[in-house]
Amino acid sequence: MGPSNGRRNQDDRKERHMGACREAKRQRSNRSKVDLQDEAECRWINTEAQGSTGSKRIFSTSGIDYTETFAPVARLDTIRALVAIAANKKWKIYQMDVKSAFLNGYIDEEIYVEQPQGFIAKGYEEKVLRLKKALYGLKQAPRAWYSRIDNYFMNRGFRRSLSEPTLYVKRQGNDTLIVSLYVDDLIYTGNNEKMIHDFKEDMMKTFEMSDLGLMHFFLGIEINQEKEGIFICQKKYTETLLKKFKMESCKTVTTPLVTGEKYKKEDGSEKSPSQVHYGAAKRILRYLQGTKDFGIWYKSTNDAKLVGYTDSDWAGSADDMKSTSGYTFSLGSGIFSWASKKQATVAQSSAEAEYIAAAAASNQATWLRRILEDMGEKQEEPTTIYCDNKSAIAITKNPVQHNRTKHIDIKYHALREATTRGEIELKYCSTEEQLADMFTKALPRDKFEELRTKIGVSQKHIKTEY
Repeated sequence: MGPSNGRRNQDDRKERHMGACREAKRQRSNRSKVDLQDEAECRWINTEAQGSTGSKRIFSTSGIDYTETFAPVARLDTIRALVAIAANKKWKIYQMDVKSAFLNGYIDEEIYVEQPQGFIAKGYEEKVLRLKKALYGLKQAPRAWYSRIDNYFMNRGFRRSLSEPTLYVKRQGNDTLIVSLYVDDLIYTGNNEKMIHDFKEDMMKTFEMSDLGLMHFFLGIEINQEKEGIFICQKKYTETLLKKFKMESCKTVTTPLVTGEKYKKEDGSEKSPSQVHYGAAKRILRYLQGTKDFGIWYKSTNDAKLVGYTDSDWAGSADDMKSTSGYTFSLGSGIFSWASKKQATVAQSSAEAEYIAAAAASNQATWLRRILEDMGEKQEEPTTIYCDNKSAIAITKNPVQHNRTKHIDIKYHALREATTRGEIELKYCSTEEQLADMFTKALPRDKFEELRTKIGVSQKHIKTEY
């Protein structure tokens, strides 16, 4: 009996993969044959779950075979900020992909590896390989690639952001080119099409690239570039998620959480979930089923001013009485930065909980101001952050109510310093106007849908692509 079709397909895929690996390594000449040394073991492993039929696993020792391994990647907040700015200025965003990116990185250490099966050179069976460039499987491969691409940008007149090491900006007179890097994916935009074209051509001469044209899909996010603005959503990811859990035809709900329902330790944990968690997860999927066409609109406005909202519940956790902070930031249209996080300490008053939440929002605003300045959107005036607690606002301006606030951790008083420097201005808004309220607690349908619309989340509707 011959091999099954599945086995034949697997063998075919493996052979094609091995051939592609040989060609990639031949083009980059990333090794030379030397006599036997202390070498790292190099073996092939199957990774069927990831859709690959062969990748190398290289065993190496920290401090001997490698030292630095960290390589930065772009934050999603930065990606969305770039999208918001491009939409505001009506710039087009383009995308490129570096083929076999890690094979482009140079390594400083002397690394020797065994000749892997399928790559053993005839007449040199007793030799080992000394690597000139990085290989997939090397611990330092991501760092080596980042160093290589970073040198490329710096040598061509780009300025690396001090606040986001994967953000590069090049200016020539009144023209600007912005590039954001996520491992081997690049997105770029600017106001000069010739400058953009020259950058793309130079990149494709230096590295083996895939020109993906206008940015349509990035990190699981769908990007629709329209004349009216840019719409981002995760419809495909949502459909994949629903299919994975066999809920493609499930009934929908209008809110992701049940109002007034709190989860306790006795309900279980992430490592040991209970039926309660199962029901909560199913409800979120049912909410996604009804909103998979929803996303965030970024549109052109006359005002690209950074505006934030900060809020907190008080003692919302039934287990430890800790509060939950939430914040949002926008540039005149849909929000591009947001967070919801449980506070590290127990707040002894609602004012303290709001002050701690405002401190977190202030830290984010300080970082965002620097990122926006790097992209050419310097915030000339203090960033307004709206808070619905007057006592918390008073604490930022002077040490009032000392007996009730003297115990607050000093790190939260960075908010007061940012206010003094003129970077942040905390302003009052009513609870009804507080957009960050939806990031601190479960809300009833009417209020939830109202705030969802106000932060820029809606269906696409418009279909006029570039």
